Amino acid sequence: MCRLLVLWDIDHTLIENHGVNKEIYVYAFELLTGEQPMYPARTDGRTEPEIMRDMLVRQGMAPNRDYVGRMPEALEKATLSKAAVLRERGHELVGARNALIALQTSPVVQSVLSGNIKPNAFTKLSTFQLDTYIDFEVGGYGSDDDVRANLVAFAQERASAKYGVSFGEDNTVLIGDTVRDVQAGRNGGAHVIAVASGSDSPETLRAAGADIVLADLADTQAMVRAVMGFASPGHLQS
Repeated sequence: MCRLLVLWDIDHTLIENHGVNKEIYVYAFELLTGEQPMYPARTDGRTEPEIMRDMLVRQGMAPNRDYVGRMPEALEKATLSKAAVLRERGHELVGARNALIALQTSPVVQSVLSGNIKPNAFTKLSTFQLDTYIDFEVGGYGSDDDVRANLVAFAQERASAKYGVSFGEDNTVLIGDTVRDVQAGRNGGAHVIAVASGSDSPETLRAAGADIVLADLADTQAMVRAVMGFASPGHLQS
């Protein structure tokens, strides 16, 4: 059976972290350098390695090979250490679980396209028991490339190899909440459904080029219709 490839953003699309992400990057920076950062992390849709390198530069430190090589371990350890805090202060967004469940019963592959490195993507979703709906083997992650748009191709290639289906622009759907998510889909080769559950307004997301803009994920049927609307007869078989 042919399928659509659905790629979910995580933070502010499926879950809300309520500032825990910033604490994770502070702790990761301390693990990496032994110092407290002077400036908060600038996230805004960046990949985790990109965020850490930016923190180093602003601290007056060169992101040399040693730092870059140890970033994944520091990021993973910091995220795991904050999982309980994330569970306490964060929450899954309204409609997220129902959307994942509904699409699970549709002929689609669900994975993630995230600036998080792969272990952290799993930790964040498993903290709220949302991981069982996601095929993490075929996602695109911040550890794959700094350019978010390039992550789409990583996910498409992995999904194509695993499922024996050619995934490309016509049968890939990216769902996210930021202008960077929209740009990643537009430039990387995917349809884009933008969810205005983050800091970017519906108007801003629409102007950035999103195919469809939803206020949130509360209306499960609307979400499923939006996703499956990209499935032409040549892509899906009932």
